[in-house]
Amino acid sequence: MTSAELDNLVRIGKLKREPPSPRELSGLLASARTRLADAGRGDLAFDSRFDLAYNAAHALALFALRRLGYRSDNRYLVFQCLPHSAGLPVESWRVLAKAHERRNLAEYEGHLERDDRLLMDLIAAATALRLAVEALPPTEKPGA
Repeated sequence: MTSAELDNLVRIGKLKREPPSPRELSGLLASARTRLADAGRGDLAFDSRFDLAYNAAHALALFALRRLGYRSDNRYLVFQCLPHSAGLPVESWRVLAKAHERRNLAEYEGHLERDDRLLMDLIAAATALRLAVEALPPTEKPGA
């Protein structure tokens, strides 16, 4: 399965074509599940929970893109591709975009503003993404 939109991103150099690796896909999914479960633990610090939820969402979005044979070096673009890689509506990744902005502030400026609502929305968005990814049909093997 390919998408005209994803192929356009390849043409302009934003995505690369690369066959998926079953080992990579399995690792991304396992990592996302573990991180998402841990993000729900109220005994962890807010910053830790946010980081876990954000990275779970990223691993799931990357899984959706990689399973189709595309790779991106841009974290934000991986989220933007979700309507084409996982069939999610555009609105569904807006919370992921906001979380990405907050993650960048924390990563590059050392400050993460506590926003419990955003954390809950991020966990909910990552959970919805997990369910969408788990419902995706298996991809065809190259040359099949």
